Amino acid sequence: MFNDIGALELVTLVVLAVLVFGPDKLPKVIQDVSRTIRKIREFSDSAKQDIRQELGPEFKDFEFEDLNPKTFIRKQLDNDELGLKEIRNGFDLKKEMAEVTDAVHGRESDSSSRASSSSGASGTSGSAGGRIDMSKKPETPARDDRPPFDADAT
Repeated sequence: MFNDIGALELVTLVVLAVLVFGPDKLPKVIQDVSRTIRKIREFSDSAKQDIRQELGPEFKDFEFEDLNPKTFIRKQLDNDELGLKEIRNGFDLKKEMAEVTDAVHGRESDSSSRASSSSGASGTSGSAGGRIDMSKKPETPARDDRPPFDADAT
């Protein structure tokens, strides 16, 4: 509950509590606060138990923590039924990014050179020497070409 409170913060809270409530009333205040927290926990546990009983035996493994969206998504992604682990393990992001970088800079990577040599001329068609032309060129329509006509738009 208080995992992120350090020693300095704890000492500060104790000193502040002594100053606000005084050394005479502080033990009584601590008892009241702890009793209130205990009652809230008991009420919460009984409410959870009532909900589990009402849901029936089909939901015996239901956990209220699963209602948190982060926990639910994490649990579903860890489930191996979807085959996501195989996809994640089969995808090498560094290799893919290196290939894209090489293609953009006009260099030929080892894997792309193997792929182009295995695919023959079809991999290099439309480019000079296996290089891909990434520059944008304005398209100039021929004189006889008319712009597209949409009968429904008029």
